[in-house]
Amino acid sequence: MSHAPLHPETLAIRAGKETSDYQEHSQALFLTSSFKSASAAEAAKLFSGEIPGYTYSRFTNPTVSAFQARLAALEEGERAVATASGMAAIHGVVQAYLSAGDHIVASQSLFGATVQLLSTILTRFGIEVTFVPATDLAAWQAAIQPNTKLFYLETPSNPLTEIIDIRAVADIAHGCGALLAVDNCFCSPALQKPLTLGADLVIHSATKYIDGQGRVLGGAVVGSHELLEKLYLFVRSAGPTLSAFNAWVLLSGLETLFVRMERQCANALQLARWLETHPAIEKVYYPGLESHPQHALAMRQQSAGGAVVSFIVKGGREAAWKLIDSTQLVSITANLGDVKTTITHPATTTHGRVAPEVREKAGIVEGLVRVAVGLEHPADVQADLARGLEG
Repeated sequence: MSHAPLHPETLAIRAGKETSDYQEHSQALFLTSSFKSASAAEAAKLFSGEIPGYTYSRFTNPTVSAFQARLAALEEGERAVATASGMAAIHGVVQAYLSAGDHIVASQSLFGATVQLLSTILTRFGIEVTFVPATDLAAWQAAIQPNTKLFYLETPSNPLTEIIDIRAVADIAHGCGALLAVDNCFCSPALQKPLTLGADLVIHSATKYIDGQGRVLGGAVVGSHELLEKLYLFVRSAGPTLSAFNAWVLLSGLETLFVRMERQCANALQLARWLETHPAIEKVYYPGLESHPQHALAMRQQSAGGAVVSFIVKGGREAAWKLIDSTQLVSITANLGDVKTTITHPATTTHGRVAPEVREKAGIVEGLVRVAVGLEHPADVQADLARGLEG
C-alpha cells in the first residue's frame, strides 16, 4: 500500500497490515516461536537474509513487522525496530550506536529510569554522559567533546513538560558528527514528528499513548534503514524483543491514537486552565498554556499541548500527598497515556531513585504533582482534584 496519498489518521489504521492466506479483516496474531522452511536451503537463505521471510520470533514475526511498519509510516521514517519496553528501546540505541569511550550529551530533564540508565549503568561500561539544562542551547553546544557520539532528549520532558527546540539541537549534534535521539513518548506521532525536524532517531515507550489503555509494555525506535539495521542486529542477538501478542495489542492502540489524543489534549488544556487560577496551586506546567515559557515553540513543533499536566501544590510533599490521597476517581499510578486519568508524585515515584540534588536541579520539587489526563469528562476530573485542594 502506498503511503504517500494517505493521511496519518488513515495510516494509523491501514498501514503495515500483514494478511495471511485466510484474508482476515483484522490483524492476525501470530503466536508462534518459530516458522517452518520448505527445505534446508531455504532455511539457510532465510537466516542469512538472502531472501525475505520469517524464521524465529525473537527477530522476525509478522505481527511485530506490521506494528513496526505502521509506526514507521506515522513517524515518516523508513523503518522501525520494536522492543519489549521503552527502556529496552533506549538501552538498544546506546548499545547499537556507542562503544566504550564514547560520550553522550543528554538533557537533565529526563524520565527517572532514563537518568539511572545513563548515569549509573552505562558509565560502568566506559560511556561518558554530560547532562545539560534542557532548554539552554548554549549548554548543549558547550558540552561537546571530541568523543561525543549521541545527543539525547525528550520533549516535552517528564514531568515538567519543558520543550526543547529539536531542529536547533539537531543542528548542534550534526555539527559535531553526532546523532540526535528524541524520546517522543509524551506526544506520539499524532502530535509531533521529530524526524521531520532533524532528529536521527525517534524513541517510544509504546506502553503509553500508542497502547492508550494501559494494557501491555512495548517500545520502538524509528529512523533510516541504515541506522536501524544496527539496532535490529542488536535486538536479534541480545533479545529485548517485543512479543507478538503485545504488538497485536499495540496495533489496535494505533488505530484510535488520533481521536484519543485530540480529546485528551482538549481535556488537559481545560484542566490546566482551571489549575492555573486555583489559589492552592503555585505553578502549572503545560505547553498549551500561554504562560508556559516555551509555549510558542511547542505550538510550532506540536499540533497540540499534549495530555500531561504537572503542577506545584502549595505546602510541599504534605499538600501534594493530601491531594493525591483525596482522589476517588483518578488512579494513583505512575503510568501515563491511559484513557483513565492518572496522578503521581514524581519525587517519590518516577524520579524516586534519582539523587535529591539531581532532582532539585531538574526542578522536581516535593510539591510537584503530575496528572496524565484521560478521556473522562473533564468536569469530573476537576471535581476529584478539587476535593484534595479545597478540603
